[in-house]
Amino acid sequence: MINVLVVDNNPRIRSFLKDFLEHDKRFMVIGEAGNGLEGVQQTRILNPDLITMDIEMPGMSGLEAISIIMRDTPTPIVVISSQDSAKTIYEATMKGALEFYSKQFFTRSMSQERRQHIYETLKRISGIKCKKNCIDAPIRGQALGKGTYHPISEVVIGASTGGPKALMEVFSGIPKDFPVPIVTVQHNSSGFDKAFVEWIRGYTALDVQLAKHETIPQPGTIYIAPTDKHLMMTRKHLILEDGEPVQNQKPAVDRLFQSAAEVLGPAVISVVLTGMGKDGAAGTQAIRKAGGLTIAQDEQSSLIYGMPKSAIETGCVDLVLPLKAIAKRLIALTKPLGGT
Repeated sequence: MINVLVVDNNPRIRSFLKDFLEHDKRFMVIGEAGNGLEGVQQTRILNPDLITMDIEMPGMSGLEAISIIMRDTPTPIVVISSQDSAKTIYEATMKGALEFYSKQFFTRSMSQERRQHIYETLKRISGIKCKKNCIDAPIRGQALGKGTYHPISEVVIGASTGGPKALMEVFSGIPKDFPVPIVTVQHNSSGFDKAFVEWIRGYTALDVQLAKHETIPQPGTIYIAPTDKHLMMTRKHLILEDGEPVQNQKPAVDRLFQSAAEVLGPAVISVVLTGMGKDGAAGTQAIRKAGGLTIAQDEQSSLIYGMPKSAIETGCVDLVLPLKAIAKRLIALTKPLGGT
């Protein structure tokens, strides 16, 4: 049984979320709170497996409550809010929230497919052992010699739970004159894709765009996959495809990586960051087989080690790096021969 604490100042919303959660017999709402302070207090008393947290509440806000809970009694937190400010939404992930949904998703007409996807996501999140801090590990991995150098024309990155914070860390360390495009899939079932792009822009010198169909990727630009569309490559363009989910994900990291391997061969670097599940593992294999370079985030700096671990277990990852080392390594690997 997954014990849930629901924190929201609106009693009708709390009642609706309770009904929604307990429709799946794996969940039981063991407590409710009307503001952040009550949420903090109830967390200490009830020790829930999962917390749903609103943002805008009287007294102590959800953001304040997330900070205190993650400092004192780390617990998996999912934000469910009507707040659509990019800064507010993603600030919650910086403070420790693992996922976020718009309240508009939670209607009685919600499709069974979406309902089931949310249940499965919450179930997996509830099993996460939250960390108070991540400790960087020593850099490990295969050192590249001059004989293995290939000119790089693109970087592809995949991330899921914990990804917004990890991507912010990577992108903030890359200069404006980065010589190749960066194409990114961040699992995002919340619908806040435009907000994510807006938020990331505040942390990087690079141009950041929501990927559009038949865009020609440009150096020094980050392209983010939109919600509910696969992002892939042809020899000239980025393309969006409304296909079936892969590894229960849409957009899927595997679809991006596999298409990059097919059209770019050894001229691509892939990076798998923190996240649940195995998405990105098959794509990592494809890139390695095509001669590209593959990177995975290490366990100690990953909020969730599922995706990097699955990629590493394929035997096709060249470099396993702590999060803080990834940007510097990408800069070094994309520098032209003879560059300074």
